[in-house]
Amino acid sequence: MKFNTKTIHGGQQHDPAYGAVMPPIYQTSTYAQSTPGAHKGYEYSRSHNPTRTALENALASLENGNYGLAFGSGLAAIDAVLKLLQVGDEVISTNNLYGGSYRLFTSIYKKFGIKFHFIGMQQAENIEAYINENTKLIWVETPTNPMMNIIDIKACAAIAKKHKLLLAVDNTFATPYLQQPLTLGADIVMHSATKYLGGHSDVVVGALVVKDKDLADKLYFIQNSSGAICGPQDSFLVLRGIKTLHVRMQRHCENGKAVAEYLSNHPKIEHVYWPGFEHHPNHAIAKAQMKGFGGMLSFSTKGNNFEEAIKIVETLKVFTLAESLGGVESLAGHPASMTHASIPKEAREKTGILDSLIRLSVGIEDIDDLIEDLKQAIN
Repeated sequence: MKFNTKTIHGGQQHDPAYGAVMPPIYQTSTYAQSTPGAHKGYEYSRSHNPTRTALENALASLENGNYGLAFGSGLAAIDAVLKLLQVGDEVISTNNLYGGSYRLFTSIYKKFGIKFHFIGMQQAENIEAYINENTKLIWVETPTNPMMNIIDIKACAAIAKKHKLLLAVDNTFATPYLQQPLTLGADIVMHSATKYLGGHSDVVVGALVVKDKDLADKLYFIQNSSGAICGPQDSFLVLRGIKTLHVRMQRHCENGKAVAEYLSNHPKIEHVYWPGFEHHPNHAIAKAQMKGFGGMLSFSTKGNNFEEAIKIVETLKVFTLAESLGGVESLAGHPASMTHASIPKEAREKTGILDSLIRLSVGIEDIDDLIEDLKQAIN
């Protein structure tokens, strides 16, 4: 199947009971058994639920993987990956990443004896200097949150394979519509399905997809043992969102391009970070590994004035000032005081997250209304 068809049919089958086209919401915690251990594939919904299974199959199909796992949030999915590690293991992570990931790494797992190295990965060869006998995992975001840094997944995969390490890629910003990390050599792809996969700002779900059975079995064991699964209603909502992922992403990309170009020509704006610009660092890599450049971008005002940035996001009317991203509606955020507030100021600013930086999740509204809204807020 081509991708646009996969979003609707990939990994899916009509419900065998009544032929329902959409997978039913199996709102049950347990299942009848004819004799102890004899059941129809489901015994308890922490372990398996038919609606969650339908979502996990769809996720695997979208990412060209063999096994999908759905969790209660994106951070729960990341947490499951980190539980593959042991005391003394080391992780190499990009130094520009979602604040929640940074918090999980440094405030939770660091105290359990896992060591993290946060480095710039825009030149993939930088990674090798940090690899030693304790290194077990490379953690990549691309594009990164919120600076839109582009990391070469193929190059990272070659390094990981050479040193027998796991490569995990957070594909939340790009979605499988734009980029498929497993096809580029990654071992694990992670999504906050809350964002573009769900697409309607009405659900919180996380996802992992892998190709290797042994790795999948380890993750399924962790998923069942830790129990951070999503419920059937949540699974249904993400399944419904996936059906329109391809058409939504097409409009997100179109609107994102128009907004980026408008801001880049505005006299009050200093920098615009969007991978589609030819001058954007690693633009050529983005062009090679992505189908398009997405609807996420960040910009900073001239003078790097905190109060000015706050005034802009407070004055927006079509863009909503809110956490999260990837919904049909346009959202604006101030990373330094919102999504990345858990990262110390000095560490933030080293990666470009200035006090005046504003992140936009460009939705699928009429582009003229979005441009007019930015114009009135900035001016």
